Amino acid sequence: MSKAKVKVLFFLFTAIALVLSACSGGNGNQEASPSGAASSAASSAGAPDSVSDSSGKRLALNWFLMAPANAVLPDGETDFITSTIEKKFNVDLNIQYLPGGTDYDNKLNLLIASGDTPDLFITTGTASQKMIMDGITADMTPYVTPEKMPNYFKWVSETELQRYAVENKFERAPVIFPRKVYRSYYIRKDWLDKLGLQMPTNYDGMMDAMRAFTKNDPDGNGKNDTYGFGTVGSGTTISLDFPQWIQNGLIGSFMIKDNQFVDVQTAPEVQQVLQGVKDTIKEGVVDPDWFLMKGNEAVDKAASGKLGIVVGGTKNFAFDSNPTSLQNASKAINPQADWEPFHPFAQTGAWTENLPDTAFLLSRDTAEKDPEKIERIVQILNWIASEEGFLLINYGQEGKHYTRSGSTITVSQANVDALQKDNIEKGNFMGVYQQSFYTGSQEADVLGLTVVDESMTDRDRAIADTIASYKLIPSIGTNVAPPTGFNLADYRKKMREYHVKIVFDEPDASNWPKYRDDLLKNYGGQQMIDTYTEQIKAAGVIK
Repeated sequence: MSKAKVKVLFFLFTAIALVLSACSGGNGNQEASPSGAASSAASSAGAPDSVSDSSGKRLALNWFLMAPANAVLPDGETDFITSTIEKKFNVDLNIQYLPGGTDYDNKLNLLIASGDTPDLFITTGTASQKMIMDGITADMTPYVTPEKMPNYFKWVSETELQRYAVENKFERAPVIFPRKVYRSYYIRKDWLDKLGLQMPTNYDGMMDAMRAFTKNDPDGNGKNDTYGFGTVGSGTTISLDFPQWIQNGLIGSFMIKDNQFVDVQTAPEVQQVLQGVKDTIKEGVVDPDWFLMKGNEAVDKAASGKLGIVVGGTKNFAFDSNPTSLQNASKAINPQADWEPFHPFAQTGAWTENLPDTAFLLSRDTAEKDPEKIERIVQILNWIASEEGFLLINYGQEGKHYTRSGSTITVSQANVDALQKDNIEKGNFMGVYQQSFYTGSQEADVLGLTVVDESMTDRDRAIADTIASYKLIPSIGTNVAPPTGFNLADYRKKMREYHVKIVFDEPDASNWPKYRDDLLKNYGGQQMIDTYTEQIKAAGVIK
């Protein structure tokens, strides 16, 4: 068994970085798609769990994957996922990886520009459209079919695949994505208790808590060093974490309202959103560093005891049983810390239902010159989507990290401790496969499995129940793609510039109607909205 040849592009970061690997993801409505047909229908009943090719010639496969910030792939048998794939499919995996974002996109573009396009790579929906237009990607019609990937089609329907196509080409496919949404606000319940406040149940209660956390010394250290709310702006963006978006009826990225498509961040109501954000910042209850912070920095600050409210996007974001959770990171500093979920709009609409987002793509150059590699990759992807692959990637090794009785998977505290030792302390290599191929999804019921997690505390279960109770509004029903030749990146950049200008440079938000008109008329915004509307109509979502 050869060792996986790995180029480590990102060194080991602090353990709590894992918490936000999906923290602000799952916006529910993604830009990039319908038109193009996927594969033909075929019954997969009775199909084998996976098909491996250990008898053919050994192949070297180059992959470029997304990963949590703290992930490092170790060599050899320590990484039991890579070693299993290499042995089962007679391959050597050369995996490069980075956290998703600008650095990831730049590195992938550099590889492509240098003629070293990975055989398989992961990217976002919007970025994938440009790669397809540039002729980088392979036609998936011969490969991504129910016959060749029956396990994958247990997770993703052919209708979803058809709606995910772009530019009238089937050259991308969504990675397995969660159907459930775990996005929630989290609040320092111990701070509420100390200040004699109730858990917020609406917007006004949330704002009152933010003010108290900022002004009333909730940590009792006698210093004015805490803030009510924190998020990240990456120097460019008015984060959707600000509650003023939903307060003004704008949820997620896209919506259907009154049978009309709504581009949330350019809607008329954005004027009220930006005014509300300005007013909140002026009150001083938002961490003043938020705009320039990136990635996990808001969660890091929350863990260090400086913020009272943040947004989490994963089910176990604050679980006792998750060693890398915000809860455990905070308790390492203050044993009294208690992060609890809440949402001021839990009953009216906390977020949108999910649509596919991240895509996997195959190299056209590889498909033309060495199609055997593509066939082998498809076999591996089908195995990743199988019961065997799902369990190994998401739960580890049977008998060590979980036990099984029929269709019931049981995880004990001893199993969790073993996985901490064998995975987290060895580089969180499982996170690379989880983030690239499951995007945080661990919905075992798709495979007919029931997971009993004995390591979960009563508090963990209460958190899960609270989040599950939030109302979600329907998605727009299909992925959408901007008009051919339309530069979406430039449009969004200009849109964000106007948002930022209003929030930081202008006395109020009264100029938004003028800026919005400029975006619609002079930057192609109206054409974009019209195109999206037609695509949604074609999918039968609106009339």
